[in-house]
Amino acid sequence: MTDCEELPPRQDGPADGLVRVRLDLSYDGTDFSGWAKQKSGRRTVQGELEDAIRVVLRQPELFALTVAGRTDAGVHARGQVAHVDLPGELWAAEGEKLRRRLAGRLPGDIRVWSVAEAPAGFDARFSAIWRRYAYRVCDHPAGVDPLRRGHVLWHDRPLDLDAMNQAAKLLVGEHDFAAYCKKREGATTIRELLEFRWERVAGDALLGPELPGLVIGTVRADAFCHNMVRALVGSMLLVGSGQRPVSFPGEVLAGGVRNSAVNVVRPYGLTLEQVGYPADADLAARSRAARNLRVLGQEGAPR
Repeated sequence: MTDCEELPPRQDGPADGLVRVRLDLSYDGTDFSGWAKQKSGRRTVQGELEDAIRVVLRQPELFALTVAGRTDAGVHARGQVAHVDLPGELWAAEGEKLRRRLAGRLPGDIRVWSVAEAPAGFDARFSAIWRRYAYRVCDHPAGVDPLRRGHVLWHDRPLDLDAMNQAAKLLVGEHDFAAYCKKREGATTIRELLEFRWERVAGDALLGPELPGLVIGTVRADAFCHNMVRALVGSMLLVGSGQRPVSFPGEVLAGGVRNSAVNVVRPYGLTLEQVGYPADADLAARSRAARNLRVLGQEGAPR
């Protein structure tokens, strides 16, 4: 869920002769070492999907994917978005068959729901104006339903959601989230947190009805840096358990450095739910603005 990696060369659209194709997908992150391909050869979502596209299109080389949010190892996605640039002749001949063929080729923990030619100016990563994640926690004293344990973190103390929501409000807005991020060379940790809230529900669309003790944290921002959501959730659980006051997460933020009391919670409770984009006419402008290195008070998404 990071947008902190080194930027590619600036390009507003596909090269001549290529067609930009948008893919909407979901995956269970349990057995993946994150989205991005790794030199170690570990299993990743990008690696599986790029290879599947190569095979079903019967091509000798891979077509590189660009994704809206580079999820970490173990993190799930229900509303992930990616794009791939394909030769125009290949897209014209094979495009209508691509989704069905991918369904037959991909492993069961990845599904591509939609494959379509992207509008002009679209970039899955840089055109996005927000990403929304959900973190699912269960504070039922007996623990989590074992059939849902791969998507919910068990917390062994009852959570005070009023206190958590008070604390979350103090973090909304544009801030330097260095205290909640794993710093990367040449990348800013300035982000605009658009929404952060907690609610107790009987069940939800992912897990189904009747899950006792289910608490969901919704976190929406223009972009996220490495470990940001999981560290934010860790600070909220301290507040909800009564171990720290409501002011604590804001004090950590103001401190500007990682606090040893804040745990980066386990990844399996985290799911990328949705990515937001502007109107088609604004896609290219958004993509250009998002490539700027942000400073506080400057419009445009960070890198």
